[in-house]
Amino acid sequence: MITPNMHYDDLKDSYLFYNIAQKTKAYLEANPGKYLYRMGIGDVSLPLCEAVIAALHEAVDDQSKKNTFHGYMPECGAPFLREAIAKYYAEKGVSLSSDEVFVSSGASDELGDILDLFERSSSALVIEPAYPAYVDANVMAGRNIIHLASGKENQFLPEPDDHLKADILYICSPNNPTGAVFSKTQLQKWVDYANQNGSIILFDAAYEAFIEEESLPHSIFEIEGARTCAIEICSLSKTAGFTGTRLGYTVIPKELVRNGMNLNAMWVRNRTTKTNGVSYIIQKGGAAVFTPEGQKQVKQNIQIYKNNAKMLMEALDQLGIWYCGGKNAPYIWMKCPGGMGSWEFFDYLLNEIQVVGTPGEGFGACGEGYFRFSTFGSPEDTKEAARCLVQLFKKQ
Repeated sequence: MITPNMHYDDLKDSYLFYNIAQKTKAYLEANPGKYLYRMGIGDVSLPLCEAVIAALHEAVDDQSKKNTFHGYMPECGAPFLREAIAKYYAEKGVSLSSDEVFVSSGASDELGDILDLFERSSSALVIEPAYPAYVDANVMAGRNIIHLASGKENQFLPEPDDHLKADILYICSPNNPTGAVFSKTQLQKWVDYANQNGSIILFDAAYEAFIEEESLPHSIFEIEGARTCAIEICSLSKTAGFTGTRLGYTVIPKELVRNGMNLNAMWVRNRTTKTNGVSYIIQKGGAAVFTPEGQKQVKQNIQIYKNNAKMLMEALDQLGIWYCGGKNAPYIWMKCPGGMGSWEFFDYLLNEIQVVGTPGEGFGACGEGYFRFSTFGSPEDTKEAARCLVQLFKKQ
């Protein structure tokens, strides 16, 4: 009899969004006709920009003609898209060769797949609160997971602890769920720590396009020494509205070597073995994001989400409630008022003002007592939710 991967039995129930769905469903059944202001899920609400839509249509037409038809694409990505992404990095002052860029079907897929590069006996350090998939993907592999707690005292941006040693280091900046962003000085400490210990940083840069402060790094490769210790995983989901279209990319420098093994070459071998590449149509749409017109249009959409964040931040400032995120990220991480627990606050907002967010406890134990708002909703809903928040807590 075949033995399944018994580590799946070690996974905690994925109850966070299931519980949210069940609670909101029960509320609507008990209160028919009520409208919910949904600011919990991290999904975009604006459509793909015009430049991307035009490129997708052009690519579909290409597939209808023999002389422009494309079958299997290069497993690591079409040269035209890899080159466009490398140029995008060059504009940030980061020099990459196009064959250090790997096109993927999205950051979530890649964050799981990339673990193929590491022995299951390796350990993983996760800064919490954290995107739950970091933990679950390593539980499935049977890895030892080291949890590094962060909190209000360090603005949810902890420094490395020399007493903790791990092979894989997860860093997400701007962070999901907290919206906190590491400075260059703070990231330098993590890069130095990784190089000193032979660790590898998995840098999740899915929200880098939301950074507006010029002093804050968009890429780990802006940090000296990162090319010998880091892999960067990025996505077009939130930056360009590709949540339903699925496209991302991963950067693995050629200098990244461990035990005589070159991780860039290893990933080429992995992709050419395990994938048939991302479709031509989607890659053409992705390439349009990096054109001058595409960049202008996606930034206009991002600004709408950032305006949503501003409305929520102004409401919390008015109420004197502590929070982080928002300015450089699409998430706002707030302290639950009155000492409420995360789920208690969820129920309170749902029942009192019909606002739905995400309880911080779902992102790890140190998220208890905090709450996440997503700013990806409509401006109209966000404005009304902010108004309701102020009205509710000003009564108290």
